[in-house]
Amino acid sequence: MERPFEIVMIEQCAPALAGLKPAGLFRVEACDRAALYAKAAGWDSVLRPRGLRVCVLCEQAQNHAYLIYVFREKQLRPVLAQPEVQAYLQGRGYHRANAYGGYLCQLAQRLRAAPPFPHEIGVFLGYPLADVIGFVENNGKNYTCCGCWKSYGDAAAAQALFAQYKKCTQVYLRCYRGGTPLTRLTVAV
Repeated sequence: MERPFEIVMIEQCAPALAGLKPAGLFRVEACDRAALYAKAAGWDSVLRPRGLRVCVLCEQAQNHAYLIYVFREKQLRPVLAQPEVQAYLQGRGYHRANAYGGYLCQLAQRLRAAPPFPHEIGVFLGYPLADVIGFVENNGKNYTCCGCWKSYGDAAAAQALFAQYKKCTQVYLRCYRGGTPLTRLTVAV
Protein backbone atom coordinates (compact mmCIF):
# COMPACT_ATOMS: atom_id res chain seq x y z
CA MET A 1 0.00 0.00 0.00
CA GLU A 2 1.34 3.39 -0.97
CA ARG A 3 1.72 5.83 1.92
CA PRO A 4 1.26 9.56 1.37
CA PHE A 5 4.47 11.15 0.17
CA GLU A 6 4.17 14.12 2.52
CA ILE A 7 3.62 12.00 5.65
CA VAL A 8 6.65 9.83 4.90
CA MET A 9 8.73 12.92 4.16
CA ILE A 10 7.81 14.42 7.54
CA GLU A 11 8.37 11.13 9.39
CA GLN A 12 11.85 10.73 7.93
CA CYS A 13 12.98 14.29 7.22
CA ALA A 14 11.41 16.62 9.81
CA PRO A 15 14.83 17.63 11.22
CA ALA A 16 15.95 18.63 7.70
CA LEU A 17 12.66 20.49 7.14
CA ALA A 18 13.30 22.33 10.41
CA GLY A 19 16.89 23.18 9.45
CA LEU A 20 18.33 21.06 12.28
CA LYS A 21 20.33 18.83 9.95
CA PRO A 22 21.45 19.09 6.34
CA ALA A 23 19.52 16.19 4.85
CA GLY A 24 17.14 13.30 5.15
CA LEU A 25 16.22 10.30 3.05
CA PHE A 26 13.08 8.26 2.71
CA ARG A 27 11.76 5.39 0.66
CA VAL A 28 8.38 5.42 -1.04
CA GLU A 29 6.60 2.94 -3.20
CA ALA A 30 4.63 4.18 -6.17
CA CYS A 31 3.14 2.33 -9.10
CA ASP A 32 3.08 5.47 -11.24
CA ARG A 33 6.70 6.44 -11.89
CA ALA A 34 5.86 9.64 -13.76
CA ALA A 35 3.53 10.81 -11.00
CA LEU A 36 6.18 10.13 -8.34
CA TYR A 37 8.81 12.11 -10.25
CA ALA A 38 6.30 14.92 -10.78
CA LYS A 39 5.49 14.97 -7.06
CA ALA A 40 9.18 15.15 -6.09
CA ALA A 41 9.81 17.88 -8.69
CA GLY A 42 6.74 19.76 -7.50
CA TRP A 43 7.90 19.75 -3.89
CA ASP A 44 11.40 20.70 -5.00
CA SER A 45 9.98 23.72 -6.82
CA VAL A 46 7.80 24.76 -3.87
CA LEU A 47 10.43 24.24 -1.17
CA ARG A 48 13.51 25.48 -3.04
CA PRO A 49 12.87 29.15 -2.11
CA ARG A 50 13.05 28.01 1.53
CA GLY A 51 16.47 26.44 0.94
CA LEU A 52 15.31 22.84 0.67
CA ARG A 53 15.77 20.51 -2.29
CA VAL A 54 13.81 17.33 -3.02
CA CYS A 55 14.98 14.79 -5.59
CA VAL A 56 14.68 11.14 -6.50
CA LEU A 57 18.13 9.83 -5.67
CA CYS A 58 17.54 6.25 -6.72
CA GLU A 59 14.79 4.08 -8.11
CA GLN A 60 14.25 0.36 -7.94
CA ALA A 61 11.90 -0.12 -10.87
CA GLN A 62 11.33 -3.83 -10.26
CA ASN A 63 9.55 -3.17 -6.93
CA HIS A 64 8.35 0.40 -7.64
CA ALA A 65 10.49 1.78 -4.79
CA TYR A 66 12.21 5.15 -4.81
CA LEU A 67 14.71 6.81 -2.49
CA ILE A 68 13.87 10.48 -2.05
CA TYR A 69 16.65 12.76 -0.87
CA VAL A 70 15.67 15.96 0.94
CA PHE A 71 18.58 18.30 1.56
CA ARG A 72 19.71 21.82 2.23
CA GLU A 73 22.49 22.72 -0.15
CA LYS A 74 23.64 25.57 2.12
CA GLN A 75 24.18 23.13 5.00
CA LEU A 76 25.42 20.18 2.94
CA ARG A 77 28.15 22.01 1.03
CA PRO A 78 30.20 22.82 4.17
CA VAL A 79 29.88 19.22 5.38
CA LEU A 80 31.18 17.85 2.08
CA ALA A 81 33.90 20.54 1.96
CA GLN A 82 35.47 19.43 5.25
CA PRO A 83 38.95 18.06 4.48
CA GLU A 84 38.40 14.95 6.61
CA VAL A 85 35.09 14.21 4.86
CA GLN A 86 36.68 14.71 1.44
CA ALA A 87 39.56 12.43 2.39
CA TYR A 88 37.12 9.79 3.61
CA LEU A 89 34.98 9.94 0.47
CA GLN A 90 38.04 9.86 -1.77
CA GLY A 91 39.26 6.84 0.19
CA ARG A 92 35.92 5.19 -0.61
CA GLY A 93 36.49 5.83 -4.34
CA TYR A 94 34.71 9.15 -4.83
CA HIS A 95 36.30 11.57 -7.27
CA ARG A 96 36.37 15.26 -6.44
CA ALA A 97 35.46 16.76 -9.81
CA ASN A 98 32.77 19.03 -8.40
CA ALA A 99 32.63 18.25 -4.68
CA TYR A 100 28.97 18.95 -4.10
CA GLY A 101 27.21 17.90 -7.29
CA GLY A 102 29.82 15.35 -8.24
CA TYR A 103 29.61 13.59 -4.90
CA LEU A 104 25.81 13.41 -5.10
CA CYS A 105 25.94 11.94 -8.61
CA GLN A 106 28.47 9.34 -7.48
CA LEU A 107 26.33 8.46 -4.45
CA ALA A 108 23.29 7.99 -6.70
CA GLN A 109 25.32 5.71 -8.99
CA ARG A 110 26.45 3.62 -6.02
CA LEU A 111 22.88 3.29 -4.75
CA ARG A 112 21.78 2.00 -8.17
CA ALA A 113 24.68 -0.45 -8.40
CA ALA A 114 24.73 -3.93 -6.98
CA PRO A 115 25.79 -4.44 -3.36
CA PRO A 116 27.53 -3.46 -1.22
CA PHE A 117 25.33 -0.68 0.09
CA PRO A 118 27.23 2.65 0.24
CA HIS A 119 27.24 3.26 4.01
CA GLU A 120 29.08 6.51 3.42
CA ILE A 121 25.59 7.84 2.73
CA GLY A 122 25.61 8.79 6.41
CA VAL A 123 27.93 11.70 5.55
CA PHE A 124 25.33 12.97 3.06
CA LEU A 125 22.68 12.76 5.79
CA GLY A 126 24.69 14.83 8.25
CA TYR A 127 25.77 12.01 10.53
CA PRO A 128 29.07 12.62 12.32
CA LEU A 129 31.97 11.28 10.29
CA ALA A 130 33.25 9.32 13.31
CA ASP A 131 29.92 7.47 13.46
CA VAL A 132 29.95 6.70 9.72
CA ILE A 133 33.50 5.36 9.99
CA GLY A 134 32.62 3.47 13.19
CA PHE A 135 29.64 1.82 11.52
CA VAL A 136 31.69 0.67 8.53
CA GLU A 137 34.65 -0.53 10.61
CA ASN A 138 32.44 -2.38 13.11
CA ASN A 139 29.95 -3.77 10.58
CA GLY A 140 27.16 -2.02 12.46
CA LYS A 141 28.11 -3.60 15.80
CA ASN A 142 29.78 -2.33 19.00
CA TYR A 143 27.99 1.03 18.94
CA THR A 144 27.64 3.18 22.05
CA CYS A 145 23.97 3.96 21.35
CA CYS A 146 21.42 3.71 18.59
CA GLY A 147 18.75 6.17 17.49
CA CYS A 148 18.48 7.87 14.10
CA TRP A 149 21.81 6.18 13.36
CA LYS A 150 24.34 4.12 15.29
CA SER A 151 26.72 6.26 17.29
CA TYR A 152 30.25 5.21 18.13
CA GLY A 153 31.23 8.21 20.24
CA ASP A 154 29.70 10.17 23.09
CA ALA A 155 26.47 8.30 23.85
CA ALA A 156 24.94 11.11 25.93
CA ALA A 157 25.49 13.71 23.20
CA ALA A 158 24.10 11.38 20.53
CA GLN A 159 21.03 10.53 22.64
CA ALA A 160 20.34 14.23 23.22
CA LEU A 161 20.46 14.81 19.46
CA PHE A 162 18.23 11.77 18.80
CA ALA A 163 15.71 13.09 21.33
CA GLN A 164 15.73 16.52 19.66
CA TYR A 165 15.10 14.92 16.25
CA LYS A 166 12.35 12.69 17.63
CA LYS A 167 10.59 15.64 19.29
CA CYS A 168 10.86 17.65 16.08
CA THR A 169 9.29 14.82 14.10
CA GLN A 170 6.44 14.44 16.61
CA VAL A 171 5.69 18.16 16.53
CA TYR A 172 5.83 18.31 12.74
CA LEU A 173 3.50 15.33 12.35
CA ARG A 174 1.03 16.78 14.85
CA CYS A 175 1.08 20.17 13.13
CA TYR A 176 0.73 18.69 9.63
CA ARG A 177 -2.14 16.44 10.68
CA GLY A 178 -3.70 19.49 12.33
CA GLY A 179 -3.73 21.36 9.04
CA THR A 180 -0.42 23.24 8.92
CA PRO A 181 0.85 23.08 5.34
CA LEU A 182 4.24 21.57 4.65
CA THR A 183 5.41 24.90 3.23
CA ARG A 184 4.84 26.55 6.61
CA LEU A 185 6.61 23.73 8.41
CA THR A 186 9.70 24.14 6.24
CA VAL A 187 12.02 26.63 7.88
CA ALA A 188 13.81 29.01 5.50
CA VAL A 189 17.53 28.64 6.16
